[in-house]
Amino acid sequence: MTINKLLQRISTLAMFAIILGACASGPKITRLTPLSESAGAPYGNILVLSLFKSFDNRRYLEQEIVKQLEDRGIKAVAMTSLADSRTPVNRKTLLELVERTNADAVLVTQIISFDTSSKSTDMRPQATYNIRPTYYYDVFSVELTEYVEPAIIQHRHDVALETDLFSADSQEKVWAIASERQVTEGLDRFGDYSVFVDEAKAIVRAMSSDKLIKR
Repeated sequence: MTINKLLQRISTLAMFAIILGACASGPKITRLTPLSESAGAPYGNILVLSLFKSFDNRRYLEQEIVKQLEDRGIKAVAMTSLADSRTPVNRKTLLELVERTNADAVLVTQIISFDTSSKSTDMRPQATYNIRPTYYYDVFSVELTEYVEPAIIQHRHDVALETDLFSADSQEKVWAIASERQVTEGLDRFGDYSVFVDEAKAIVRAMSSDKLIKR
């Protein structure tokens, strides 16, 4: 193998890695209900609620949304910080929490679609190169050693969330979005917390863009 061919191969692999990195992006946001002019926005005190089966997942997303709102100077509180897994999520509970926190809006996020597919995937091999010169000017001896781990079962989740904003005064929905994304994980990696961070950032960014909160 000549040095030119080796450099070309390494350059191609590096470019492939850059392309893969560029494909990783946050959730796609779709407006479902545009903000009405009579909604009373912008809001400055928001009760944040997630409706997931797992209490921990509810808490993770709520606390990330609260963090994103507080970073923008908005007062916010997560429902999971005021209640536990035994607290019923119903109209009576929400009205009590709205009164308790003096919130002027309630932000509710829930799953509307979740599809999973699985496949066996080879792990990315690790490679080492041992390059030695030969008697020829531009010809090198190259030893390539690859260390390949056993295949894993990789899961791809197609997830869609809906986030609705309710006015505390009118108790009606004044705004709604859907966020869609793909999440890939293997049996050696359970849960990726960055998903909650990305979702929270996308939701609050959409709220700011639509003037629900002060930018």
